[in-house]
Amino acid sequence: MTVAVVRYNAGNIQSVRHALNRLGVEPEVTDDPEALRSADRVIFPGVGEASSAMRYLAARGLDSVVASLAQPVLGICLGLHLLCAHSEEADTECLGVYPEVVRRFPPHGKIPHMGWNTISSVRGPLFDGVTEGSHMYFVHGYYADEGPETTARCEYIVPFSAALSRGNFHAVQFHPEKSGEAGERVLANFLGMRNRIS
Repeated sequence: MTVAVVRYNAGNIQSVRHALNRLGVEPEVTDDPEALRSADRVIFPGVGEASSAMRYLAARGLDSVVASLAQPVLGICLGLHLLCAHSEEADTECLGVYPEVVRRFPPHGKIPHMGWNTISSVRGPLFDGVTEGSHMYFVHGYYADEGPETTARCEYIVPFSAALSRGNFHAVQFHPEKSGEAGERVLANFLGMRNRIS
């Protein structure tokens, strides 16, 4: 199995690589469109700022590449935001895989949301074997609305999508690579998904 990690100006690539190594996978970190299209799985990680990330992707033609991938894709944190329709962070148009809007947390608590929190209403193949109320590790100042694509929810100041799934695209707001056994199960479930949409 080949696993590609999208290389762009966003952090947490090394922690994702180490988590995949623990599962016996050595990913290719790449911004080459053909390598992304031909991989069996693609991980779209991210810790950063939406508008600069979208500019970087667009300048290299990776925005259209990522949005058109046919194999299982997993967005992580900023990767989830960029797969949505729009982000309030610098009023950014994103990839539009999901119709949800990404919003800034209201100023009623400590921002960013950082640390362990529980997920609920879990469903779908990404969460096979992950129990309701599992603890995941979050670091984010913006969140995606809940909608039909929500496959896990979390609450911090407001309820929000902890995960989204649509077709071959899956995304999580938390960092599975930093979320212990439950996060490792999410990554293993992603690696085990059916290879391509028909």
